[in-house]
Amino acid sequence: MQYLKTKKRIAILGSTGSIGTQALDVIRENPEVFEAEVLVGNSNASLLIQQALEFRPNAVVIADESKYQEVKSALLAYDIKVFAGEKSVEQIVEMESIDIVLAAIVGYAGLSSTLNAIRHKKNIALANKETLVVAGELVSRLALENGVNLYPVDSEHSAIFQCLAGEWENKIEKIILTASGGPFRGKDRAFLADVKKEQALKHPNWTMGAKITIDSASLMNKGLEVIEAKWLFHLQPSQIEVVVHPQSIVHSLVQFEDGSIKAQFGLPDMKLPIQYALAYPLRLKNTFPRFDFTKYPQLSFESPRPDVFQNLQLAYDALAKAGNMPCILNAANEVVVQAFLQDKIGFLRMSEIISDTLAKAPFIANPDYQDYISSDAEARRLAAALL
Repeated sequence: MQYLKTKKRIAILGSTGSIGTQALDVIRENPEVFEAEVLVGNSNASLLIQQALEFRPNAVVIADESKYQEVKSALLAYDIKVFAGEKSVEQIVEMESIDIVLAAIVGYAGLSSTLNAIRHKKNIALANKETLVVAGELVSRLALENGVNLYPVDSEHSAIFQCLAGEWENKIEKIILTASGGPFRGKDRAFLADVKKEQALKHPNWTMGAKITIDSASLMNKGLEVIEAKWLFHLQPSQIEVVVHPQSIVHSLVQFEDGSIKAQFGLPDMKLPIQYALAYPLRLKNTFPRFDFTKYPQLSFESPRPDVFQNLQLAYDALAKAGNMPCILNAANEVVVQAFLQDKIGFLRMSEIISDTLAKAPFIANPDYQDYISSDAEARRLAAALL
């Protein structure tokens, strides 16, 4: 087995979430390759304490300041620094001992810490797609200026990244992002009008957090991935295609100028793209379950239905208009998903509110960081008023 010469010291932003806990599974399986240098959680103090006691990081941060004393007291006897608050989440990435930052805080909340990590020349394993959705141009420019690599963690973007290995000089004709179709694949709008959150949270293939699972059910997750792909791989929107692949075995594909297509296959397990991003360019041996072709005698593909699942088209429209529109799209979506999870609105109403917010929010063609902050706040205000 090939190992790194020194251990990679990892800061996990969002260690108590779905991606963060699976990243710790990867570290647990590869103690000779990785170590958890920093763990950052939101409000789940008990799980953060449990993780800290097992992995003994240099420092932990709990974003919820009301949980600071609980975490501090539990770790007092150990040589682990404890910080709290949103500012600490943003600043902790500046530690010189960090080799790579796993950006796994869900939503817009992950933007500031990721930007600060890039400014301090930390390579990023990017699980927070909203960072590129909201501020793709800014993030891409800062990464280039600081010589920072962005390693995609989303299974679809990891698949594209893996397909491009060794192909850097060959031009892409298009990429094809696969979508499972979620729990409502094949349903019509009449059916979707009455669905409840409990139905939407039952994803057929993947185990994810609540917000991402609802995004998958509405196809907004795929729309956000289209925008993310534009910035990760320097593509035009017309070069990004989406197909529904219900088995979730082909994670995405690349078509080159000669018409050849490369695909990456694997079981739906997020630990593989997490491990690939953290260990790149190495492929580490693991004990994850293996794919068996005989258990999947048929792999099927079909077109998405934007007439039923309108969020995908809304994302393409926001990307085409560019400027601050993807930021507004993301903010409105975060508001409506939370409202849907709280039983305040119906499933179809989410797309309607996002569409209305995009129409009403002021357009900024060339936003700077402060424009993104104000656009996010204004879009949230507009969307909340439409609930």
